[in-house]
Amino acid sequence: MRAPDTIRPHRVRARALGAVGIAVAVLAGAAQLATADSPAAAPSAGVVAGVFAGAGTASGNPATGSSAVRNLGATAGWKVLTSATATQTGAQISTPGFSTSGWLTVADDGGGAPGTEISALLQNGTCPAVYVAANMKSCFGQMTKIGADTIAQFSVPWWYRTDFAAPPAGRAARLILNGVVGTADVWVNGSRVASSSAVTGDYVKNVFDITSKLVSGTNSLAVEVHPNDPTKMLTLDDVDWSQIPPDNNTGIQFPVQLETGGPLIVEDAHVNQSTASNLSSSALTVKASVVNVTGSAQTGAVTAVVTPPGGGSPISVTQNVTVAADATSTVTFAPASYPALTLASPQIWWPYQMGAQPLYTLNTSVTQNSTVLNSTSETFGIRTLSSALVGAGSAAPSGVRQFGINGHPLVIRGGGWDPDLFLRYDPADTAQQIALMKAMGLNTVRLEGHFMPADWYQQMDAAGILVNTGYQCCDFWEGSSAGTNYQNTAKTQGAIWRNHPSVFSFQWSDNAPSSTQESQALNGFAAADFPGPFVSSAEYNSSSKLGVSGEKEGPYDWVPSNYWYDTSHYPSGDSTLTNAGGAWGFDSEQSAGDTVPTMDSINRFLSASDQSALWQKPGANQYHANYEGTGHTGYSFGTLYNLDQAISKRYGSWSSLAQYVQEAQAQNYEDTRAQFEAYIAHSTNSTQPSTGTIYWQMNKGWPTLLWSLYNNDYDQAGAYFGAQQANRPLHALFTLDNHTVTVDNLTGQTQSGVTVESKVYNTAGTLLDDQTSGTLSLASQKVQNKVLTPKLPTGSGTVYFVELLLKQNGILVDRNVYWDSTTPDAVNWSSTIPSGGGNPQATMTSYANLTALRSLTKATVSATASSADHTGPNGADKQLTVTVTNTSSTPTVGFLLRADLRRGTASGGEASGDNEVTSTVWGDNDVTLWPGESETLTATYKSADLQGATPVVSLSGWNAAKTDVVVGTGTST
Repeated sequence: MRAPDTIRPHRVRARALGAVGIAVAVLAGAAQLATADSPAAAPSAGVVAGVFAGAGTASGNPATGSSAVRNLGATAGWKVLTSATATQTGAQISTPGFSTSGWLTVADDGGGAPGTEISALLQNGTCPAVYVAANMKSCFGQMTKIGADTIAQFSVPWWYRTDFAAPPAGRAARLILNGVVGTADVWVNGSRVASSSAVTGDYVKNVFDITSKLVSGTNSLAVEVHPNDPTKMLTLDDVDWSQIPPDNNTGIQFPVQLETGGPLIVEDAHVNQSTASNLSSSALTVKASVVNVTGSAQTGAVTAVVTPPGGGSPISVTQNVTVAADATSTVTFAPASYPALTLASPQIWWPYQMGAQPLYTLNTSVTQNSTVLNSTSETFGIRTLSSALVGAGSAAPSGVRQFGINGHPLVIRGGGWDPDLFLRYDPADTAQQIALMKAMGLNTVRLEGHFMPADWYQQMDAAGILVNTGYQCCDFWEGSSAGTNYQNTAKTQGAIWRNHPSVFSFQWSDNAPSSTQESQALNGFAAADFPGPFVSSAEYNSSSKLGVSGEKEGPYDWVPSNYWYDTSHYPSGDSTLTNAGGAWGFDSEQSAGDTVPTMDSINRFLSASDQSALWQKPGANQYHANYEGTGHTGYSFGTLYNLDQAISKRYGSWSSLAQYVQEAQAQNYEDTRAQFEAYIAHSTNSTQPSTGTIYWQMNKGWPTLLWSLYNNDYDQAGAYFGAQQANRPLHALFTLDNHTVTVDNLTGQTQSGVTVESKVYNTAGTLLDDQTSGTLSLASQKVQNKVLTPKLPTGSGTVYFVELLLKQNGILVDRNVYWDSTTPDAVNWSSTIPSGGGNPQATMTSYANLTALRSLTKATVSATASSADHTGPNGADKQLTVTVTNTSSTPTVGFLLRADLRRGTASGGEASGDNEVTSTVWGDNDVTLWPGESETLTATYKSADLQGATPVVSLSGWNAAKTDVVVGTGTST
């Protein structure tokens, strides 16, 4: 999310997207465990850090989708070494039998790739606890600028080598490189197959015929990967999202594959669909390429089989094809010629909150003389997409971007995805993050220039989460003049995305493309049959073919909760609408900045000195923010200064780390909830409606303090539960602009019998106002504003609570509590959004005074907890049920009460060290209750993560003492 001066002078320093994080796992060969005696600034004694290996640590051999294609290194692994040590020539290194004694042994990750240079080192035990404190810097050094690598160890080429068996005699062989981070020279059996001038780009497929170079028995491949420079190559970088990986991610992120077969090979199979607007039918066009790998014309029969979800009656179609020598032909099964491919009443794919996710299967094969030569298999979903400009207004004269699915406009509520810092992929990590996304109620993930392995998209399809793809800002993508590599990248990625129903759009980043870039990319996408829709920019820009984007960006740093409800301020001198205020239009990336994790998470990755600085030195650079130093104005995000200023002004100064963390939870909760709720509340505005918000960022590829809804250990802090509360499928919210109650239905069905009750309390617990609405019926995606107008206190500086109780047919289905002041936060709009371009953070005239919350009377609370067998996400096998009750005898609120599942002792206490069960996914938490009120919280978890310990739930709160409850007995200790 950065824009260099040469690209966007008015942005001076940054812009971001990406997505978040990746988690707790064990590297093959090197557990990333920080203990009291870990090297270099490990957490202090008494603090047991968690296991940080990041995603992609599990080696695997994912399916390739074709019987003719296999992933190299899946069984034999790879040997990796720097060219500073491996000084032989490519001809020597790629010769079968070459000695790799002393080389690093590397396994493919869960995406089938050997990975980056640092990943290779980590697999071999270098730098244990790489993500703890500043260990990464101590081990490898630090880069402080995007560009060529400045660290000597990684400023030279590295070799990747593997052996493979020759295919049976008479079969052709093609080597497939699905991209490299950097550039590469490729050698097979002593011969150079391709040079670094041809092999460049992380997201472009290169295919080389190596049939003539193979020998019987063992064959050898050597890839010399040259250092990545994202300012000069079509690769990737981390912008200002985190520390820069010291190796610049140089390496191989995607599988290296061998395709063997013949004389004909079927590949590139996919389905183009034309679905009726009323979803009553869908005409499927099946296409596939047939490659003739011989020197003479060949004839064969191609069969395509479409199998409905759940295994219904398959549709099978066949046609003969003759392919010229050394040529490729496209076989098309069109509905006009094959009527069975027009489906009546097809099963429709929906985002998970709106319906089911049925996936059809497409199998193809090519036969010759009744012999099957090879086959392919993949899934696809049937759905329709729409993208339009709506609600033109003074700020957005051409309208704002609105997306719809299956004829239903919907508010996009998502977050930016960030892969593991070292690009290691682990399917189990993706599954766990999907569980968190769905528990939060998000419906979208944005990929900004960080595209993912095939398994990732397949999991998003199955989960019903929409995916917005697109280029990244501020690097070579935006500055290049396009070209063949640019077009082929679009073709490569379009072929990956086209059959995934989750992928619903593609957009450029800050800048709109030049006419050449636009034509090259659109031609590449067309060649892949990827239909889009396409959007010209993530800002309010325009391109020659696609026209106005209808999107805006920012802010990125702290703004108050009521900022999000503003619809009247925008930068009059900036047509791109950068940092253009609150909930109106489609914002491709925005948030209120830093996220403070829970103490459990903090203890896993921050050293004692880091923790001290966190609460005592707001202006200090935090290594786990990013590399930008101590600036806190403009596009500098290396400190928590702006967040800390707001916390201290609004909630009061803190005297300990624990108090700081508690206040930060409240701050992050209210701000994140307000961002999402404002976009829902304003989605029905006739002028410049709020059509989508992408939280910047949803996750991070390492432990973080900057931009995340959950940490890479799956820590669920205040920001997470604020987002979760806002995005519930049937929900009541208290608007911060006109202080009324809005009710929304984000499900796929009409919801009837709905009522909402609002209660207003003062901090002493006195009920000041109690109102109940009439019965409501809300259609799918309907938002009904001004259902109630609570009567609020009027005295200056008074802090109060608003409790909303949403019932359906008399049963409580949603409970939402707000805390606010009669003296609200006041934004200095002329300084925050001046003429010529907005700022990424708010300048405040004054802050709301919430310090009365510091004086809340101590509440007494109790809990009961039980666990039962339950199939949950990502292998979860238990469901935890915790009922929390405010048992106070006086009208005392129990504020922000939090439950955590922990490994306990036989006596019911907590086990020593890091005892939190991190596979737990909570359906609610950080709840607020008045005397006599109870709330039942549920969570799924993996029983194996208890490690044989007694399950114990800890319960604590803002003004409630901590208590432990043994699961299954309800006994407090």
